[in-house]
Amino acid sequence: MRKLRMGMVGGGIGSFMGDVHRKASGLDGMIELVCGAFNSTLEKTIESGKSLYLPKEKCYGSFQEMILEEKKLPEGERMDFVTIVTPNHLHFEPAKMALENGFHVVCDKPMTLTIQEAQILEKLAKESGLLFALTHNYTGNAMVKQARAMVTNGDLGEIRKVQVQYLQGWMAAEINKEAKIKPWRADPKKSGIGGSLADIGTHAENLVSYITNQEIVEIAADLGRIGKDRVLDNDGNLLLRMEGGAKGTMSISQVATGEENALIVKVYGSKGSIEWNQEESTKLIAKWIDKPQQTFTPDGIDIYDSVRATSRIPKGHPEGYLEAFGNIYRAFATHLMSVLENKPIEKPDYPSVSDGVRGVQFIYAAVKSDQENSAWTKLKQ
Repeated sequence: MRKLRMGMVGGGIGSFMGDVHRKASGLDGMIELVCGAFNSTLEKTIESGKSLYLPKEKCYGSFQEMILEEKKLPEGERMDFVTIVTPNHLHFEPAKMALENGFHVVCDKPMTLTIQEAQILEKLAKESGLLFALTHNYTGNAMVKQARAMVTNGDLGEIRKVQVQYLQGWMAAEINKEAKIKPWRADPKKSGIGGSLADIGTHAENLVSYITNQEIVEIAADLGRIGKDRVLDNDGNLLLRMEGGAKGTMSISQVATGEENALIVKVYGSKGSIEWNQEESTKLIAKWIDKPQQTFTPDGIDIYDSVRATSRIPKGHPEGYLEAFGNIYRAFATHLMSVLENKPIEKPDYPSVSDGVRGVQFIYAAVKSDQENSAWTKLKQ
């Protein structure tokens, strides 16, 4: 047993997501950062590496150099996997090259800009047998896992209806300035064909599918592009049809004035319903057809054992964003350690490359539906 060695693409000092990934991956002491291509230039990468206490020779000028140089090292010294924390348009190439050169991958969402790119990565991962984790971090939350366990164990009965919203307001006051704040988010060449769809819609799609254990098969989307010269969506309302027959609604926005990170999902079954609110992430509300309302909490009463194992601290202490992120990394690390030790185990609970494909299919189906006056559109064309 040893710590897994992580290389990072992107995420230089000052990067929010880079810092989140480094902290989350270190929560359980299973992973250490050993190298990186953190910035667009070698000088900036060395500066970032210095602040992270990495030796200069482990700071590479590009992801290509990092992958090729690490590959030359003995197996006992090279990185074990690559974490990709770059803007959307810079996910595909480093992920593809890592898989082609024998390295496992952890990647931010959305996985790629196009469905074709996503399918290429899925094919490479399956053919090589390499692991690929997608950081849909909300699925790592203990109460989300409790919600999924309750659905899959039949506690709620037949699933009939789902509602999910993901509302933010950070763009409301900056509608005509967002390109100056985060240029790539307003540029289709860097963000892809989806704006809020890619940024937060994919989280909502993944969360609904994860909790219900059903894929969204068809959607009708009405997207908004609010603001002068806005090209990409920043608002949207969608109708959903699930593979198990349930129907639902999704509302996403980054111009919902006053909202911070209002990700809320409700699932209604024949016996009861559940509600989870990301801003109160340690509570899962259950309402029953024949008994009083319940509130579940991490490490609390009536929690499934598999869920209790994802909680790091005693009941009554708040867990949230970083811990959920850490659960993704812990599940991935557990899986990878079993592979390296030739002790195969059933795939632990983390989002995969196939989830990444569905996320990109969701974006494309929503844009197509919107262009066709909200016509019903299948995710898999």
